[in-house]
Amino acid sequence: MNTEVVEITAGSTRYQAMVGEGLIDRAGDLLTGVMRGRRCAIIADTNSAPMFAQRLEVSLAAAGFASARFTMPAGEQSKTLVNVGRICDEMIAAGFDRSAFVIGLGGGVVGDVSGFAAAVFSRGIAHVQVPTTLLAMVDSAIGGKCGVNASAGKNLIGAIHQPRLILADTSTLTTLPDRELRQGMAEIVKHAIIRDATMFVQLTRSSRAKRSGVEGPRGDTSSDTPLSATGSLGFARDDLISLIKRNIEIKAGIVAADERETSGARAVLNFGHTIGHAIERAANYELLRHGEAISIGMVAACNVSMKRAGLSERERDDVRGLLDSLKLPTQLPAAVSRAAVFDAVRFDKKFHGGEVRFVVTPRIGEAFLSKDVTLEDIRDAIAGL
Repeated sequence: MNTEVVEITAGSTRYQAMVGEGLIDRAGDLLTGVMRGRRCAIIADTNSAPMFAQRLEVSLAAAGFASARFTMPAGEQSKTLVNVGRICDEMIAAGFDRSAFVIGLGGGVVGDVSGFAAAVFSRGIAHVQVPTTLLAMVDSAIGGKCGVNASAGKNLIGAIHQPRLILADTSTLTTLPDRELRQGMAEIVKHAIIRDATMFVQLTRSSRAKRSGVEGPRGDTSSDTPLSATGSLGFARDDLISLIKRNIEIKAGIVAADERETSGARAVLNFGHTIGHAIERAANYELLRHGEAISIGMVAACNVSMKRAGLSERERDDVRGLLDSLKLPTQLPAAVSRAAVFDAVRFDKKFHGGEVRFVVTPRIGEAFLSKDVTLEDIRDAIAGL
């Protein structure tokens, strides 16, 4: 059984990300030797718990770990301080202390909430990420960022708390609806744009040659068809494992250079996110999923990049064409107000002291943080969506 391992260094922390099939069923053995404590809190949501929690619990018990399950409602609405406080209260009531550790079992929301709970419980206990969505495997599980939303915007309250281990079990992806897989592809496209032109070309070729089904109209996000064993995009198992590994390497390399975003190097991971997060907020975190909003945000970021970084029109069209071929939206839905999106942009935590900091790409495979972008540039890009 093919399992790939990525060694990750972030500040003084070193840990592994493992990618392969069946890792949930091997979790107990894989955690032995990594974790000193024998008690763990499994934090999952109403999507991931019924499908995967029992498998994880059986594996942990066989290796001598005692676990307790804490389940929260699925969805962005669970990313709140109230929910984190409730989980911490339940952990205290269950007798957990500083020797325990937390396992986040689920997608990005679960990883954010479980990581933040681990960061603040008893002033910080160990965290293990077991991402069950493509989006979480290639993005949110890596890098240690965790937190919750505030009324003013997304991820405004949080911490950087690196996990001790990441177990990306690709067998979980076969349970996902097609729409969920596609939103994960948005972050893979982002990584290609900011760091890997070769991967961008490979994705473009694969999307043309391998994707199954009939492409819907641009912006169609209605499909919830379950995936086949190899995924609706047609990746063979080993190819999918390799693709996930490559994306972990890209993000881990950027994080290693700038764990706490002090030099600006890590900020390139926000390509498409300034406007993408604003779109999510304007849509009340309901109409669009995260990757879908980021897809639209990347189109806008490419338009800004043409003006401020010299991105060619051909490469802008290549980005849009790849997103279209992956059936990701590239235009704002009619129900989302452009004025509301622009209003939400101004709450973005990437703006400091009123100064606009916006990630642009001069060419596919490169990106940098620009201070030349104006709010008017952003307004025009949003208007063009």
